[in-house]
Amino acid sequence: MKKTFSVAAVALAVMSANSFAQENTGKPYDSWIGLYGMYYSAEETKPADDLMDDGRGFGGEYGWRFNQDWAVRAELTALDIDYKQVLGTDDSVSGVSYGVDAMYFLPNDMWYLFGGYKRQNFNENHDLVDLGIGKHWDITEKVKLVTEIAAYQGLDKSYNDYSAKVGVAFPMGGSSSSAPTPAPSTPVNNDSDNDGVMNNMDDCANTPAGVQVDNRGCEISQDSDNDGVADNKDRCADTPSNDRVDSDGCTVFEEKEVTHTVRVFFPHNSAEVTDPRAEKIQEFASFMKRYGKTDALIEGHASQPGDAQYNMDLSKRRAEAFKEVLINEYNIEASRLSTEGFGENQLLDESNTRAAHEKNRRIHIRVTATEEVPKDRN
Repeated sequence: MKKTFSVAAVALAVMSANSFAQENTGKPYDSWIGLYGMYYSAEETKPADDLMDDGRGFGGEYGWRFNQDWAVRAELTALDIDYKQVLGTDDSVSGVSYGVDAMYFLPNDMWYLFGGYKRQNFNENHDLVDLGIGKHWDITEKVKLVTEIAAYQGLDKSYNDYSAKVGVAFPMGGSSSSAPTPAPSTPVNNDSDNDGVMNNMDDCANTPAGVQVDNRGCEISQDSDNDGVADNKDRCADTPSNDRVDSDGCTVFEEKEVTHTVRVFFPHNSAEVTDPRAEKIQEFASFMKRYGKTDALIEGHASQPGDAQYNMDLSKRRAEAFKEVLINEYNIEASRLSTEGFGENQLLDESNTRAAHEKNRRIHIRVTATEEVPKDRN
């Protein structure tokens, strides 16, 4: 084995031992140039002039970081690999390895994972993929210690190699670390929540931005329907003046089940709601507003003619179209509405006539709520 390579790279591992405990709190460096020494273990059945064993190498790399988490690098390594002494020889084979890796840095650059492609040029060429783990240790702000271990899998033949790398990297751009900036001192009489009332007179700290407050710094809530619940917490606006309401501003009713059903029909091969202001749609929207805690499932249906898969898609589009009408025309909350398409699987009329097809092209909604008789606020 040509003893061309020294163990000088190992000495780098003991430089600036305190730097190992540093945490990267600043902006990550934009790119880096690295130099390294490598120990390389080749699978003994891997051919060159003879069967390979272990060896060493040195090389360089250039890396570029996309952001805090991701980077890419290119590297070139000169390798000198021993022969396995099965023929009584004591020689080695020299070559180069080059390739690229994608790199993922864990939070605070604790470690990084990498994987990529390598090509080795000995007497025979070998294509490999690699996977490994490493770390850039802080030595100074402009120098980092590099340590890595990696495994390689041959693409042409199933050779399994391994390597360990120690080197130095020189960051460029950004800052590898930064001391925390001390927080400015807080004035004694400032206004932390920016409501116009100084802290020493503010009885309601941290009021939301933009709300109107009184001289004590407490929110003056608007109550448009005079039900005792502020508008920003009222889920049922414009409740009748004599109704008792719950904490959400919704009318409290006596217990009995109330149901509202609406059915809207569509032209042939259409998902357009042709009359969004139809009386039955307005009535349904009024019901949804009256019972503000109910949810509705909008079922879309199609008639029998045509491809079953197309009819399924058409029924879903009809349900979505009606949902958009309720949201855009009547201001019903989207979170209260869900849709489902049934295609031609739930026909109202199976007679396969024109009249039957018209009846089957529809959306259908049935909403049930628990009603209580409104009680007088007094």
